[in-house]
Amino acid sequence: MTPSRFLVTGGAGYVGSHVVLALLDAGHEVVVFDSLRTGHRAAVPPQVRFVHGDLADLPLLDSVLADGPWDGVLHFAALSLVGESMAQPLMYMSANGALGFNLIDACVRHGVKRFVFSSTAALFGSAGDAPIDENTNIDPGSPYGESKLVVERALYWADKIHGLRSACLRYFNAAGSDPLGRAGEDHRPETHLIPLVIDAALGRRDALTLFGQDYPTPDGSCIRDYIHVSDLAQAHLAVLPLLKERSVTFNVGTGRGASNLEVIRSVERVSGLTVPWNLGARRPGDPASLVASPALLMRETGWRPEYTELDKTVATALAWRQDHPVGYGDE
Repeated sequence: MTPSRFLVTGGAGYVGSHVVLALLDAGHEVVVFDSLRTGHRAAVPPQVRFVHGDLADLPLLDSVLADGPWDGVLHFAALSLVGESMAQPLMYMSANGALGFNLIDACVRHGVKRFVFSSTAALFGSAGDAPIDENTNIDPGSPYGESKLVVERALYWADKIHGLRSACLRYFNAAGSDPLGRAGEDHRPETHLIPLVIDAALGRRDALTLFGQDYPTPDGSCIRDYIHVSDLAQAHLAVLPLLKERSVTFNVGTGRGASNLEVIRSVERVSGLTVPWNLGARRPGDPASLVASPALLMRETGWRPEYTELDKTVATALAWRQDHPVGYGDE
């Protein structure tokens, strides 16, 4: 791929920071725009220009985009807690939806031609046991999912009317950390299962609560598709060439599911430690199984996940949390 220049919003966050590393590794120039509401300044490599700003600040956003040309914008800046969105739906529709519209509009005005959007499998709600492909019925089960859907629709019209080509990548469960230890997972509070299980094993938190063990799955616990964050990052680079001709939408996962109990057993195998855990009641809205069908992405881009074994993904997450006991530090 020819060296290019990209603006990455939310590039100080978990997925965004790994995409920044992938872009740098491929020889591209990157500028990160982040409010640090949930991201970390230390997650941005020192050679990357960092702009501390919010997408609500239209003059600042215009000044950044005016400093072109840009070969594309990759948009990760968003709130992402499903439970929080159920309590504060309008905050999510504003932070993810309305501010996403701000960015899309600014890209159109400044002549940006390619846009990659961090979407979500939360668009599908309870989709059943079969792997979820791009034709699966969309039925967001939360304001978080809805806030991502409205941005997808805005991008559809931005393409149809203004020619802004976009890729909507519907992530399943991002997991793991950069294998070279340059970036990792540091949510505050942490809500993702793998780091919670690891912290329980390391004695950094109380016993884990497993929500529900009476689902219609082989071991009774929920099943999810865990895609290594570095594989996810490579998917963003893989779709860029397609945007010279058309907009695309892809589901991004491994095509394999792992249950909550399997995650616990994986952490125990990799760490050699025992995970203390308790059984709790189901959480409202948790589907029994969410597994991607990434066949379309593979077929159209040649992308393939390297981390197809859960233990290998867990090993990178464990290494990060052992080497960074306080994440990116006290900020």
